[in-house]
Amino acid sequence: MVIAADPQPRDLPGAPRRASARPAPSTLLAWLDSVMDPEVPVVSVVDLGIVRDVVWEQDEVVVTVTPTYSGCPATEVIAQAITEALHSRGVAKVRVQTRLSPAWTTDWLSAKGREALRGYGIAPPAAAAPGLTPIDIGALRQPSQAVACPRCASPRTRLLSQFGSTACKALYQCRDCLEPFDYFKPH
Repeated sequence: MVIAADPQPRDLPGAPRRASARPAPSTLLAWLDSVMDPEVPVVSVVDLGIVRDVVWEQDEVVVTVTPTYSGCPATEVIAQAITEALHSRGVAKVRVQTRLSPAWTTDWLSAKGREALRGYGIAPPAAAAPGLTPIDIGALRQPSQAVACPRCASPRTRLLSQFGSTACKALYQCRDCLEPFDYFKPH
């Protein structure tokens, strides 16, 4: 991607070079779409919804992230991957800051992220309807309807454990294909 045109030919020795314009926050966000979640490497941090803001503060890019939960062990790895991704695109100064409030919610998962989870074998949470109160959302933490198997789409599944491969997932089993699978718990 060309950030800014340089009117001087680059192959002439001693030709003055104009500083290129800094990338827009939307461009930076698009670049961050290539940073995958280390625990679910098919979902970008952007599609996971943990990147909350990307802004320039003077000559530094500040990326604000909200982890899926406050004790997420992948937070430092994600911050390093974000920094490396922007450095590789020529951004010299990057600061990743964590914001815990408001708490991350599965409603921040993009449609693309939900499909990536399903394709990876993890049942994505249902999206909450707009306008729900916090009490309504709390009730959604326990699925009131069947969790469809991500492999065969059967609604005939059962909860095996409230905790799956990570604290943000529950372990289910399909009663039709008999495969166990993680369900990304809504919160």
